[in-house]
This record gives sequence, structure tokens and C-alpha cells, in this order.
Amino acid sequence: MSYTEDRDIKYLNKLRQELLPSLPSFCRDYFVGIGMRTTALTRYNYATDLKLFFEYLTMDGSVFEFLSPTEISIDDMKTVSKRDVERFLDYIDSYFSDNKQTYIKNKDSAKARKLSAVRSLFAYLYRSDLLPENVTLKVDVPKIREKEIIRLEDDEVVGVLDELQGADTFSSDRKNTYNNKNTKPRDNAIVTLLLGTGIRVSELVGLDLSDIDFDNNSFTVTRKGEKRSILYFSDDIALVLQDYLVFRAEQLKKHKSPDVPALFLSLQDNRISVRAVELIVKKYASSVTPLKHITPHKLRSTYGTALYRATKDIYVVAEVLGHKDINTTKKHYAAISEDIKKEAVDKVNFVKSSDLPDTSPDDPE
Repeated sequence: MSYTEDRDIKYLNKLRQELLPSLPSFCRDYFVGIGMRTTALTRYNYATDLKLFFEYLTMDGSVFEFLSPTEISIDDMKTVSKRDVERFLDYIDSYFSDNKQTYIKNKDSAKARKLSAVRSLFAYLYRSDLLPENVTLKVDVPKIREKEIIRLEDDEVVGVLDELQGADTFSSDRKNTYNNKNTKPRDNAIVTLLLGTGIRVSELVGLDLSDIDFDNNSFTVTRKGEKRSILYFSDDIALVLQDYLVFRAEQLKKHKSPDVPALFLSLQDNRISVRAVELIVKKYASSVTPLKHITPHKLRSTYGTALYRATKDIYVVAEVLGHKDINTTKKHYAAISEDIKKEAVDKVNFVKSSDLPDTSPDDPE
């Protein structure tokens, strides 16, 4: 079973067993209705957001305060107003959950995602002639402010690679011995592949041994929407991957573990998790750039910026990174937009230097 198939089964089970029983009954038809055009992970995330929405509607002082979420009917939904949705967005700006044990604050981007889930449900009910109108269309989407793009500079990339390849990465001899013996070749391959190809962390953990083709220095990734795409890596990356595969085989033999399809393995010889990769990146980057919070996505930003500066072609960057919309490429790689504007200076020049007036000072003699 592939990584994506295993992930889909997991989230479908969580949706059906954990979330649907806590939602109004009409939500079941909604999730069936959007099943053909959404992934299991998307439906699970939508259900999580809708659970929060219905819990808000049934809070003390809210529109359905005398009902539980499962008791809300279609007739009740007809009474939900634009203001109710706006108050929900105001509520989730900052609130306590889990019986006031956890304080949660949502940024505008998180509120926009939750509004998207609510809108999707209302749109389905409206198209199914179950609601007279879709009041959520009257609600303004929270304005998402552009945030600073954090990436590694060239000297920082060199520093991270030195940390990966050095024998004394950590201050403790015990940690260095354990790291060199159990994790360094794997960590080196993971971070090098992220930096050298710009793939998403979810794409990396989903790689299988069969996805790697050393004859063509290529590999196949499963991108958003389950689309399969072939990407390429350099000879240097090929050497790092080959070293890791030797180490991987030795570790499985030492642990007497059966082989598994996954390319990158955890210490338990299972497919490595997204969280584990995030911790690996943090482990090696924190000492090089302690003031930057470097994540796998920041390595993706680093690669995207470097690729543009090497090719000067934003469409190439979008294709390699798997962006459907070129504006996504511009949005996430601010340095690309800055480079484009700088390059434009010399592209069009109506004024020649010979046409400019002489502003040199007069000869005093």
C-alpha cells in the first residue's frame, strides 16, 4: 500500500469514526457530495472546522444554545444569518477549548480556511435546494497579510551542509556517537534532497524505493491532488542517496527488520513522519541560524529562490515546485519579485546618457 493510500484510509476512518458522529446528520450527505473532488485529508480538515462551527452555534448565548450540534436540522440552518457567521469568525480569533484548558488564537489565514469550510457546506446545501440562499457569500473573507519570506542565505546553506557532513555536529560526544551511528546518513539524504529539489515535506515522506531512478537521476513524487510528477536530481545528490541506501540496508539487517517500500525510515524502521523530518531540519539548522525558525518549507523557499536566480524563468520555478498558479510562486518567493523589478530597470531605457544635461561644475580657471 502506498503512502497516500495509507494516509487516505487513516483520515477517512478518523472522519467517519471521530467527527461525523458529532456533526448534524445532513453533513454525511455533504461529505459524500464532495468526495469525488476532494482528498480524504481535505474532508477531515473541513469536518474539524465544521465541528468547531457547530459547537459555537450551540454555545450559551448563541443562536442554537438549547441544542447539541447533532440536533441541528436543515430548518434550523435556514435561520443562520450572515451575522452569525461573522460572530463565529470573531469568536475564533481567540478562545479557550477543551473545557477551557487550551487557549487558541487564530491568524487571519486560519480564519479564512475555516470560513472556506463553512462556505463549502452552505454552497452544497444551497445547490441541493435545502437552503433558500447561501448567506456565507455575504461574509467578507479575512484579509491575509503578506508575511516575510524566510529562507537560508548561501552561506547558511553551506553551514547546514557542513553540519550534516561533519562528525562533531553536537556538543556532546555521546550525541555525536549516536547520531553518526544511527541517523546521520539518513538525515543528510533528507535535508540534501529537500534543499536540492524543493519538494514538499509530504512529498518526501511519501517517497518509496521504487520511485528512485538512478539511471536517469530522477524520482517520482505524488503531488497535491494525487498528481504524479517526475523530478530530477544532481550527481551530488545521487551520491548522497546511494550512501544512504547502503546505510539503510545495513540498519534493517542489524535490526533484523523486514524491508518496507518507504525510502526514508524512522528509528523503528517504519516510514518516517512529517513531524520527524521537521525535527531533523530544526536539529541541523538551529545552530547555523539560531534566529531563524527553519522548517522544510523554508528549505523549499530557499530552493525556489535559487532556481529563479539561476534560470531567470519564473515559469520553470512554478513547474518544478508544482504550483498551479504562477501567483503562488510570486507570493511565496518574495525575492523573485524583487529580482524581476531590479532586472526591469535595464530592459527599457528611453533616455541615453548622451542626452542628459551636463551637470559637472564649471572649471574655476
